[in-house]
Amino acid sequence: MTFLPELLLQILHAVSALVLTSMGLAVTFGMMRVINFAHGEFLMLGGFVMIFAVRAGANFWVAMFIIAPLSLAAFGLVVERLLIRPLYGRILDSMLATWGLSLTLIGLTSTFFGYSQKGLPTPLGSFELFGHGQSYYNVFIIVITFALVIALYAFLRKTTFGLLARGTMQNAQMASAIGVNPHAIYAATFALGAGLAGFAGAVMAPMTGVVPITGLSYITQAFITVITGGANALTGTVAAAALFGLIEQGVNVFGNAVFGQAAMLATAIVLLRLMPAGITGRFFRGSL
Repeated sequence: MTFLPELLLQILHAVSALVLTSMGLAVTFGMMRVINFAHGEFLMLGGFVMIFAVRAGANFWVAMFIIAPLSLAAFGLVVERLLIRPLYGRILDSMLATWGLSLTLIGLTSTFFGYSQKGLPTPLGSFELFGHGQSYYNVFIIVITFALVIALYAFLRKTTFGLLARGTMQNAQMASAIGVNPHAIYAATFALGAGLAGFAGAVMAPMTGVVPITGLSYITQAFITVITGGANALTGTVAAAALFGLIEQGVNVFGNAVFGQAAMLATAIVLLRLMPAGITGRFFRGSL
């Protein structure tokens, strides 16, 4: 039974990584109904910003918590203004536009940085758990994801911006009638989603390294998680990630990573067949 604590840690890490890499997409899709196919590339850019900032002399944690998310939030503002804003309400067009952005970002980063993997040493060291080595950085990811979910919930639920953002997404015309600028809210919300993606990419960079096609390894799982979670951005993402992380790691114990990924995809197909509106379309209604 000594493997149970290790398995629990692996499950918590898998769930946390899934929540962390999906949260930015959950904000843009769950709140704005914008399907951002370039979400994976936002993660990739966050990783590159983190790595190059540290190599340029920035403090590791400053690069992770400040430089990477703020850089991607600023980039998100530009993307929203030039690409997304003319396409609100045109889901297919926005999908094609962000897909084109994804391919462009992959091409540009490949041209400038090449395909050699960029990385950083994983900090914090390791510890032993029942005779097996474990990384403190994995524990850090679990803790920081938990803190991020709480902070984002409080921000969207308790602050004036959160109230205005939720109201604008529900009824933009009514929000405009009372003096709110919907375009400013949309831009800030998209920037928030981009900043969250940049932060996630920075957190994952020391573990996985970064190459121009890094985003492709994140985008599928993120979309499955967010769509299966349903309309409620935070509750749905956390619920779906908890279920998928448990299934994936549970299957990995008896097989390998390929079986775990296949089990996750099969579970998503079954859930969407039974609950077309996602988990929060059936449960947790009224939550954020």
